[in-house]
Amino acid sequence: MEYYPEFLAVLPCQWELPLNPMANTISASSIIVAAKDQVSCDLGGEMAILNLRNGVYYGLDTVGARIWNLIQKPTTANEVRDTLLIEYDVETERCWQDLLELLQKLAAEELVEIRDEAGP
Repeated sequence: MEYYPEFLAVLPCQWELPLNPMANTISASSIIVAAKDQVSCDLGGEMAILNLRNGVYYGLDTVGARIWNLIQKPTTANEVRDTLLIEYDVETERCWQDLLELLQKLAAEELVEIRDEAGP
């Protein structure tokens, strides 16, 4: 399957906000899960997400939607990356950097929860 690194392109302007400092500490062993205060739905392979805290809608393209589906239950960033490497034709470093960027932006908008593997 072809890899489209522009999965952030359909996200709203709010992504220009400063990143959440906690999100900058994402490591391969960090546990990622979609936040509870949101609802989402598939739109023909893309994803629409409504943040219930601020009422803002967000959109993800097909690769972003795949990542979103993978984090519906707690999983490590490394597991998400490994799944993407299997499913898409992408170099490891490019995949990791794009994944971290998306996770940081999702965390900044409080759409995901990120914790250390040893955390609660």
